[in-house]
Amino acid sequence: MSTLTAGFTGAPVELRDNATEDELQVVIRAIYKQVLGNVHVLSAQAFESAESMLRNGDITVRDFVRTVAQSDFYQSLFFEGSPAYRSIELNFKHLLGRAPEGQGEISEHVTTYTTEGYSADIDSYIDSEEYANAFGENVVPYPRTISTQTGFKNNTFNQTVSLLGGYATSDRGGDAALVGSIAGNLPQEVKVASSRGGATGATNKRFRIDIAGAGTTPVKKLSKTYIEVNYKQLSRNIQNIQKAGGTILGITEVA
Repeated sequence: MSTLTAGFTGAPVELRDNATEDELQVVIRAIYKQVLGNVHVLSAQAFESAESMLRNGDITVRDFVRTVAQSDFYQSLFFEGSPAYRSIELNFKHLLGRAPEGQGEISEHVTTYTTEGYSADIDSYIDSEEYANAFGENVVPYPRTISTQTGFKNNTFNQTVSLLGGYATSDRGGDAALVGSIAGNLPQEVKVASSRGGATGATNKRFRIDIAGAGTTPVKKLSKTYIEVNYKQLSRNIQNIQKAGGTILGITEVA
């Protein structure tokens, strides 16, 4: 598995006191790479004011991360027009350096966004005890669960690697990578994109969603115990089932 993760296992990047300009630039580039998911930042999109404040010691790395994640640029890349599952799993990846561990975490952030708004939801990651313990004020977030970590399930490794994709890939666009395993509480198959950016795992597959309980809106019959959908329909159907009060027992690929 080391060949899958070698590009992500470098030493954490920290802004130290009395950093040189070169050292500061290393930190800034690391923030953009991590928080913006490998999306290239044009000069016109650079956060010049935040960079200047970081240089002068007026803000910390944590503050800079917050500025980037709450920006219109970040929202345009990873929130607007993206499925809710995809936005949330990317927030976990970019801000906490890991994949969401279960449906409970997904639901919690959906609730926070719905009731308190976008900025409050971003704050809930960055102001969390987990963020403080992992990164403090001046360590750039990085992928933490691509090696064994106390307190995390083994499946979190597979989920995090699947979110990372390939070293040269971008997080812009795409469907949710973990929706099936998280909603169905299933083991995650590791899927890694090639260095050229092509995602592995064809999206022309079909999946069976096994359902229990009332409210299976997608099939319009309460007597139904499962439905079969293609990959692009998976996230929407899972959300509809849950909104209607149904319980997902499992998700399996249909041969």
